[in-house]
Amino acid sequence: MATRRPPNRGQRWRALPVYQGAMPLAPSLTKPMDLFDHHRQHQIDREAPLAARLRPRTLEEFIGQDRVVGPGRLLRRAIQADQLSSLIFYGPPGTGKTTLAQIIANTTRAHFIALNAVLAGVKELRQAIASAQQQRGQQGRRTILFIDEVHRFNKAQQDALLPWVENGTVILIGATTENPYFEVNQALVSRSRLFQLKPLEPTDLRRIAQQALADRQRGYGDRPLQVDPAALDHLVKVANGDARALLNALELAVETTPPNPDGTLALTLAVAEESIQRRAVLYDKEGDAHFDTISAFIKSVRGSDPDAALYWLARMIYAGEDPRFIFRRLVILASEDIGLADPQAITVVTSCASAFDRVGLPEGRYPLAQATLYLATAPKSNSTLGFFAALAAVEQQQGEVPAPLRDASRDQASLGHGQGYRYPHAYRDHWVEQQYLPTSLQGQVFYQPSNQGYEAQIQTPVAQRREAQLAALEQVDRPWGEALTAGPPDRQRDRWLQRSLSQAGADLAARRDRLFALAPPQRHHRILDLNARTGLLTWEALRRAPEGGVYALVADPRDLAALEHQVTALAPIHRPILLLGSLVDLPAAIADLRFDRLVGYNLLGSLTERSSFGPSLKSRLAEGGVALLTETIPRESQRISELVTASDLSPPLRESWQAAEARFLADPADPRFNWQAQTLVQWLESAGLRVECQTDPVENPLYITAALGQRWFSPGPHQPSYGDGLARHLSSQDLAQIQAATLAELVGQTVTWRSQVAYLKVWL
Repeated sequence: MATRRPPNRGQRWRALPVYQGAMPLAPSLTKPMDLFDHHRQHQIDREAPLAARLRPRTLEEFIGQDRVVGPGRLLRRAIQADQLSSLIFYGPPGTGKTTLAQIIANTTRAHFIALNAVLAGVKELRQAIASAQQQRGQQGRRTILFIDEVHRFNKAQQDALLPWVENGTVILIGATTENPYFEVNQALVSRSRLFQLKPLEPTDLRRIAQQALADRQRGYGDRPLQVDPAALDHLVKVANGDARALLNALELAVETTPPNPDGTLALTLAVAEESIQRRAVLYDKEGDAHFDTISAFIKSVRGSDPDAALYWLARMIYAGEDPRFIFRRLVILASEDIGLADPQAITVVTSCASAFDRVGLPEGRYPLAQATLYLATAPKSNSTLGFFAALAAVEQQQGEVPAPLRDASRDQASLGHGQGYRYPHAYRDHWVEQQYLPTSLQGQVFYQPSNQGYEAQIQTPVAQRREAQLAALEQVDRPWGEALTAGPPDRQRDRWLQRSLSQAGADLAARRDRLFALAPPQRHHRILDLNARTGLLTWEALRRAPEGGVYALVADPRDLAALEHQVTALAPIHRPILLLGSLVDLPAAIADLRFDRLVGYNLLGSLTERSSFGPSLKSRLAEGGVALLTETIPRESQRISELVTASDLSPPLRESWQAAEARFLADPADPRFNWQAQTLVQWLESAGLRVECQTDPVENPLYITAALGQRWFSPGPHQPSYGDGLARHLSSQDLAQIQAATLAELVGQTVTWRSQVAYLKVWL
């Protein structure tokens, strides 16, 4: 057992025994520690398990869970800034839920109370709330209430907690191994940020083990250990992502191994195998592991993967799952996912289930495996789902039974029930085209035979009979709808609507959504907007990754100031991190970070060193990361000469204009025009990156204002304008005629502006 060292704020804490050696009770709920208590606690600390002694005390000591609490993530920033809202940590044992709560306790300035839902009840909750109210009223301090195993609270206990979370009396931090959406009051879940912790990666477990072996105060750094790398690998492998299991096994190996004659302790592979003989399978028959594993099993059988199906089957049997439950799911699958593609499938499964009932375990695993393999390798069809389409039709409308199909045994003479029915066996092939559906549903199709197995044989006959039935239907002509209003044309209104519908916002939003759809980020991702001048991608990244970290990079201080002004409406903890710099010259604040997503909108215009574009992009991507770039290709944009049809321009002048325009837009010395989509792909592939590129022609209405027209032909303050480019190849007299004709014809008009847009998905 262990306790947390209290902050030096003039308070005396009494150390109490704590669960998992992790969390003390709040000082306000205890009495001052005396000398005997201190001695007893010191003894407890010395004898605490290795996993308790090595529990991280700060974020810097915490290993793993980078996607939740790594540098730049929301949770890390919130802990460091002491700006926490209610949280729920959800994940399997040994992944750091309680440790994160202890780190919060060590760093926060708030009053901290810890409870275990297994041991605490409504009485303890009331005491905690009373303490929180006292702290808030007398000292103005917030209270963080940590509840371990929060899913163990019953509904009444969770309901008793809800009002105090809602009014801010306490900030709840809950830890649970069960899915909170099923096991925790939904009102509590909706008021909390949920962070899912995953089993630790082997590299993280290896770092934890090496830390335990090197730490002289809390670990085994003061002992003469010789650790076989194979032994460490074995411990990491069988720990199955559980840091506590790893440290417990390491402790058992060290404490039970006798020293060699020279005094050293040799941890060999044999010792490691003795200390942790088999992999601990996480499997709770009423928890997520149960449902997730059976889901993986069913999806593997449905996906016709016999190897994966056998693996998940073995995992369930190894963990003690009831084989009858598995057989029930296989019987359902035989009808749902195979059906008439192989009518024998359900017979095979039920026969294997009967055989299992006769022989039991362990021999019953043979028919269980046989049923699994038969279904996994059988042709698949989900045509039986047609029943649910029929059920939906019943829920929407229930047509009357057609008279020919009604029972004729009672009232045929008086009501005519059954009249008109044609007996199929009286016809060739025992079939005749007649309708069996209610009149309102005639022509409705529910069953769609697949082209697999047995259904492939009946697919064509079923279709042919349907065609014959449809041909026999009485066709009723229905009039088209009428136009009920009309009015004179309004050119001013139409032009206003055209400009409104062509606003850049809608076009850019569609382009933004198209880009993010190439590789949608997850909520915890770390995202860097490489050219956040307009904020177009930054705000969307912030919306899609609220628990991650969003960084916005701009090259111009004026753009930085504009973004800083925009983010003032957000709470500091939820703002993107704004930085001044470029992709090839990153600020020091993020020099060591790798990102799950890099996004860029028209990035090339702000780059001066394009040769380092690909390598710089590659160096910023995390493992599994993706860069999403969208670029407008100026070289392929609308030619203004194509928009002007003025008759006062002579054909030779028009030809000279078009030639000058083509030369200007293909100038190899102009960085705006000396590249195309394929150029981008080559730059990136030469850096060892993989690239998918899509190019789309885009047409948007554009209203030509007088200011825009003048800007085309005025000298460019920073780079050559359209008129500057033409002036290189035309006389001043010709350029003046072209300018006059262009402005006279286009200003005040809405034109269709064509451009070419490239979308690139880039990954390692």
